[in-house]
Amino acid sequence: MDLKLTDRTALVTGGTAGIGLEIARALAAEGARVIITGRDRGKLDAAIADIAASGAKGVSGILADAGTGEGAAEIAKAAPSIDVLVNNLGIYESKAFNDISDADWSHLFEVNVMSGVRLSRIYLPGMLERNWGRIIFISSESALAIPEDMIHYATTKTAQLSISRGLAQLTRGTNVTVNSVLPGPTRSDGIEAFLRSQASDPSAPIKQIEAEFFATSRSASILQRMVEAEEVASLVAYLASPRSSATNGAALRAEGGLVNTIS
Repeated sequence: MDLKLTDRTALVTGGTAGIGLEIARALAAEGARVIITGRDRGKLDAAIADIAASGAKGVSGILADAGTGEGAAEIAKAAPSIDVLVNNLGIYESKAFNDISDADWSHLFEVNVMSGVRLSRIYLPGMLERNWGRIIFISSESALAIPEDMIHYATTKTAQLSISRGLAQLTRGTNVTVNSVLPGPTRSDGIEAFLRSQASDPSAPIKQIEAEFFATSRSASILQRMVEAEEVASLVAYLASPRSSATNGAALRAEGGLVNTIS
């Protein structure tokens, strides 16, 4: 299926690895001009080269921290007009509630929530003026199925759903849409360390640790395995396209059936 993204400009925050990198790759494969952001020049250049190696053209990067006001301003200066904004930047950690400090709460909120708020505030007006655009928040199944050891993270992900729905209501009667995507536990460079931190035997083979994680910590999952980043990226690419024009204000899941509700 042609997603009709040729020559559209898409910005993906946190696009140097994991879900962000695969989203950028999927959009580039559909002909979009893709801009990724990152804080590390080496990782940024490597990600651009990785996507370009598949034959994609027009991939570029902005060295900036999208999790700060200063970084958002730098991004806006480097890319003043875009068609698609993917608010993918996010961090997580496992921590007992009583050990989560005010600084921990503030840091996760600043990175996971305010990064998307700032960039949406920058780019939504132009999208409305041109009468076309897509804003997509990468949330998490934790927004609905709250992990006891990640309450601060889950709170930021629930906040993203509220922001996404609220912004969608500002697009009434236009060709601009705002949606969110809820991945489940997704395979990435950092996930092995996280899984080992949760395991009864951190030195066990990773397949055994993954199986234990789904048996104990995510037993509600129907998929019973890690989601692959490419699986999330496919859904995001569709939402970024003109073909998704009737989907607005929605929270779409790619979490393997972990959330045990139908709404």
